[in-house]
Formats: sequence, C-alpha cells, structure tokens
Amino acid sequence: MPETPLDLTQDAARLTARLVDFRSESGTEKPLADAIEAALRALPHLTVDRLGNNVVARTDLGRSERVILAGHIDTVPIADNVPSRLDEDGVLWGCGTCDMKSGVAVQLRIAATVPAPNRDLTFVFYDNEEVAAELNGLKHVAEARPEWLAGDFAILLEPSDGEVEGGCQGTLRVLLRTAGERAHSARSWMGSNAIHAAAPILRRLAEYQPRYPVIDGLEYREGLNAVRISGGVAGNVIPDECVVAVNFRYAPDRTEEEAVAHVREVFADCGVEEFVIDDHSPGALPGLGHPAAAAFVAAVGGAAKPKFGWTDVSRFSALGIPAVNYGPGNPILAHKRDERVETAKILAGEERLRAWLTD
Repeated sequence: MPETPLDLTQDAARLTARLVDFRSESGTEKPLADAIEAALRALPHLTVDRLGNNVVARTDLGRSERVILAGHIDTVPIADNVPSRLDEDGVLWGCGTCDMKSGVAVQLRIAATVPAPNRDLTFVFYDNEEVAAELNGLKHVAEARPEWLAGDFAILLEPSDGEVEGGCQGTLRVLLRTAGERAHSARSWMGSNAIHAAAPILRRLAEYQPRYPVIDGLEYREGLNAVRISGGVAGNVIPDECVVAVNFRYAPDRTEEEAVAHVREVFADCGVEEFVIDDHSPGALPGLGHPAAAAFVAAVGGAAKPKFGWTDVSRFSALGIPAVNYGPGNPILAHKRDERVETAKILAGEERLRAWLTD
C-alpha cells in the first residue's frame, strides 16, 4: 500500500495514476481517505472535516453561490489491473481510472489550485458507493451532518466521457420467489418443480417493452431484467423454491412507490409466492433549468445527455440541490477488467472546471 503523501502539484492525469495505485475496494478506503484528508488539511484556504472514511472540505469566502464537487473514492474489486499503466497513446489503464479516480483527481486539483473561486466550493470524498445503498458514505454524511452538504448546485464527477449528464435513473432490485414441493427426481410427479414455476416470470421479462420517456429534452431508457436466478439443493431433488432477482432501471419521472407498483403489476399473474424489495435507490430529475446548471452546461460546452445509470445525484436531489454528472471517464468502461481513461480528457475536465470557477 502506498504510504507517501499525495502530491497535489501534479497534473490531474498523474494524480489519477497515483490514486489508482492506492487499492481502495469498497470497505478498504481508509488509507486513501487518510491521504486525501492530509493533503487537504495542508491547504490553508480550506476547512476540512471527516466522518468515518468520508472527507469534506470547504471554502468560506462569502460568495453568493455554493457549488459542491463530489466523488466516491472506492472501486469495484481489483481484477489484476493495479498498479496503473500509461501507454504511448496517452491512455491510463487500471482499476478506478474511469470510475472514478480520474474525477477525484480533478476534484483534488481544483481544491489545490483554485484558492479564491468565484463561487464558494464544497469538496466531498466518500466511501462505499459501489456496494449496497445502506453503506453509502454520502448517505451517512447526509444523515449525520447535513449542514456539510448545504449548497446551491452539485457536480458529481462520475464518468460521463467529458459531457454533462443530467439526473439519473432509479434502480430497484426485487426478489421473486416461486414455491414447489420436494421429491426425488426419479419420481418427479410426486413433487412440484419451483424452477419450472418461474417460467412465467422469465417469459414476462423476455416480452417486456420498456418506456423511453423524454424529460427536459433528455430521452431516458428504462429496463427490466433478471440479474440472478437460484434454486435447487441437489442433483436428484425436485426443488421446492426458486428465486429470481429482477433489476428495474426506471426513469426519474417515476417515484419510488410508482416503480414498486409497476413491477408488482408486471408480475401480478406469474405465480409469485413472495415479492421482496432487496435494494432501492430513487432517480433524480435532470434539473437543467436551474440557473446554476444552465450556466455550467453553457460553460463546459456540448449538449447535455441523460444518465442511464444510478448515481448519487439522487441524494443531492433529495436534499433539494440540483445536480449533474460530469467526469472524464467513459461510463462504458466502468467496472471492466480493461478499465481505462484518456489522459487528455482528464486534463480537459480539470481546465474546464477551473475556467468556470475563475471567470
């Protein structure tokens, strides 16, 4: 594990490589959180606080507007892709390069190099984003220290390929259980096969037609998919239980209650014995009509796009803070064994943010 301090005088691309070399799979973020805290406390223009492995730093210049720059410091499990590697084409390879240590590097560089921004800034570095919602560090900060997250507009530096992505879709995971009766497989007629009973569920999923709603000019794409199926106890036993895990990615014009009601309706006549909500995080509307959001989109250029995945813009939305996603990584490469990021996009993201905050 690297022990030397973080050098915030490095450009964002080199700093990304340094961050990648800190192994920080979800639940193991403490060494990286320690390094980030130490680097930020060395900057006299920032006030720094910490809750667990979540670090929050703020300017207090009395500006009329406060902007939050937020990013998670954990990664999915490493897949033989640490330490980082820079190739001759300027592409940096390694776990977290895309999702989202390149975005965290941009945050740190702005914190270090923009001591007198035209808007007050809050920098949030949090843990456990890649795992269950109840472990999410931003959730813990919002619950325990909501005053640390006060602001007018938030930018989550999640991978968006250097373009603004508005809002995010909600994600609901449910467990659908079918029941049967155990029997010896040589005398299967003496029992009832719970796996076979799941056929209507799978058929309904295969036939499902998702919505493509347009919200604030952005087209979202919903999806309802089986992500896991389990059942059976032995090779010679008719199973008496089968569980199908279903993930519903839904557009932000649905409430949490509406999303659950829709999934219940889809499977209402499919022989489901038990319907269990396993995980649920709501979406967030784009909020691009907010003056701060519109000004940011205009400053960085390009046309805003929808965010198909779930991100913590949802948590800021719940706090009444409009938020967008804007990071240098390509979301298509997130979580892949060959995860990578173009260093030119890291540097461009850093410079665009700096220009917006110093004009």
